[in-house]
Amino acid sequence: MENVPVGKLSVEINSRYGRITDKFMGSYGKKPDYYARASGRVNLIGEHIDYCGYSVLPMAIEQDVVSAVSSNDSGRLQLVNTNPEYGMFECDINNFTINKEKPVWHNYFLCGLKGLLEHCKVTSPKGLQCVVDGTIPKSAGLSSSSALVCCAALVTMHANGQTLSKKELSDMCAHCERFIGTEGGGMDQAISFMANKGTAKLIEFNPLKSTDVELPEDVVFVISNCCVELNKAATSHFNIRVVECRLASQIIAKTKGLKWREFKRFADVQKALGLTLAEAVNVVKEILHQEPYTKEEVCGILEVTADELAQTSLSANTLDVKTFKLHDRATHVFSEANRVLQFKKTCDLKPTDASVVLGNLMNDSHTSCRDLYQCSCDDLDRLVDICCQSGALGSRLTGAGWGGCAVSMVPANQVDSFIKSVTEKYYGKDDRLKEKVTENLFATQPGGGAAIYVE
Repeated sequence: MENVPVGKLSVEINSRYGRITDKFMGSYGKKPDYYARASGRVNLIGEHIDYCGYSVLPMAIEQDVVSAVSSNDSGRLQLVNTNPEYGMFECDINNFTINKEKPVWHNYFLCGLKGLLEHCKVTSPKGLQCVVDGTIPKSAGLSSSSALVCCAALVTMHANGQTLSKKELSDMCAHCERFIGTEGGGMDQAISFMANKGTAKLIEFNPLKSTDVELPEDVVFVISNCCVELNKAATSHFNIRVVECRLASQIIAKTKGLKWREFKRFADVQKALGLTLAEAVNVVKEILHQEPYTKEEVCGILEVTADELAQTSLSANTLDVKTFKLHDRATHVFSEANRVLQFKKTCDLKPTDASVVLGNLMNDSHTSCRDLYQCSCDDLDRLVDICCQSGALGSRLTGAGWGGCAVSMVPANQVDSFIKSVTEKYYGKDDRLKEKVTENLFATQPGGGAAIYVE
């Protein structure tokens, strides 16, 4: 299995990393031993379905998190961020806690550190001096937090002389992000480690597998941030959707005579019932009503007490949720999973109208996220509409939602006019947003995966 590459700093990389090195020398009085990087990502299609067991289709972006590192025998972790907004952090590397109630930046680094140390059973870990620098817009749905987790795991692995494959690192990082309370499905970590420059990836789960997907040559993907921020670990929106999907899959399983306690994901139920994705959508219509389900109703269907439901199906920050929208969540997941397969098939077959077909799939995905999964917001919907009016073939929210970014597929010969139009119609209407255009509206190419660099 392929390992994370370790390479020499190139002239190109040195030109960007000079500022990080200067910060390191100013903080610690010496040069770093090595650098670790992990990229952000944009999900082209397949939103909120990875934790349901379905394939997704992201690409890594050029924006990333980089850490300059020196190891020692101090038994301490020292973190400095190049962004003065985040300040410094220090702790005993053998004795620290991760505060789920306050998901500040250094807690994500601690997730990667703790996950790697536990996974590799490192008993005497090296002390670390780190300077962290990020170019991924925060809380924007571009996986800045997961990139920091992955970067921290890489740092810890290299400092302690461990070697893990990209696949093993991906699985481990997906699990350890739960230390901060996020029940994701593994897409962010998988693309961060497995990305190849120049291509998107179809990421499949159980077992984890990635396949290169060649995108049309006549389009460019443009990221636009609506500048509404959501820290998904600081709210229950994300985990409520995870639980709603779990409950819907269990009710479908029970109604169809399966041992429902053995199921938590739609993909497993679909497979057990031998259904196509289209047939699964019809099963949802047959079994689940459109009105929200009360907790009492769910307990009655599953024949459990409220305490048993908490143990079998709920998560810590969803125990007080009173109602669940099961029909719409299930319909979104099955139809979105089908859109991913159609997207991949279109990229493979390369029909003459491929860009139009892909754009329509992206538009349908946003409609489903907005109306059925309810993970958009007014500003993001307005931005997506503006992107479509400005010449995008397709535009949709990307990431967890409730704010953050849209990804738009734009004809390559219209990128400049597209960016000018979106600037005027969205960012130009607000002085606060006007100042942030450069960092929040940009074209991007599929980037490479995580790496370690030495002098």
